[in-house]
Amino acid sequence: MKAEIHPDYHTIKVVMTDGTEYETRSTWGKEGATLQLDIDPSTHPAWTGGQQSLMDRGGRVSKFKKRYEGLGI
Repeated sequence: MKAEIHPDYHTIKVVMTDGTEYETRSTWGKEGATLQLDIDPSTHPAWTGGQQSLMDRGGRVSKFKKRYEGLGI
């Protein structure tokens, strides 16, 4: 590996919306910085198993469903 091309890897504090805090190592910010997150495991659908929704932009989903409706998708 080349010397002097990698970012600084240091300790930061992460604070989630529910107030949970933990320390981790990251290349984000400066040493000792605090990263405020807008999500946490108690509210985000990726962790809670929440309902997903498809956004139909420009009718793409509708076109796909119409094209392949006979296949039972």
